[in-house]
Amino acid sequence: QVKVTEHGGGSVQSGGSLRLSCVASATYRWYCMAWFRQVPGKEREKVASINSDAMTTYASSVKGRFTISQGNFERMIYLQMNNLTPEDTATYYCVYSGTYYCPQRWDDKYWGQGVQVAVSS
Repeated sequence: QVKVTEHGGGSVQSGGSLRLSCVASATYRWYCMAWFRQVPGKEREKVASINSDAMTTYASSVKGRFTISQGNFERMIYLQMNNLTPEDTATYYCVYSGTYYCPQRWDDKYWGQGVQVAVSS
């Protein structure tokens, strides 16, 4: 069983920045990890992903504002969020997959408990 733990989040004014961190208690060398976000009543959105070779993808809604990166420890990632807007308000989840290529479906992967991000105008 892999445990995924997120840290960060909070409240910020529009235009501000926040950084989220996530660590997965896995030992397999290859991985793909991602950040999702969800607002009640809306579909879950994949924000960004990164694999063990630091290959990244971004949703068009965050490209140029958010940066996903690897942390100082294996299976640790960050999500730097800049120029935040109220539309970024959501619960953000970190997800781990023990695969080199990022999966199409993430439902059966390992999810964190989520952290709240609130952006006020």
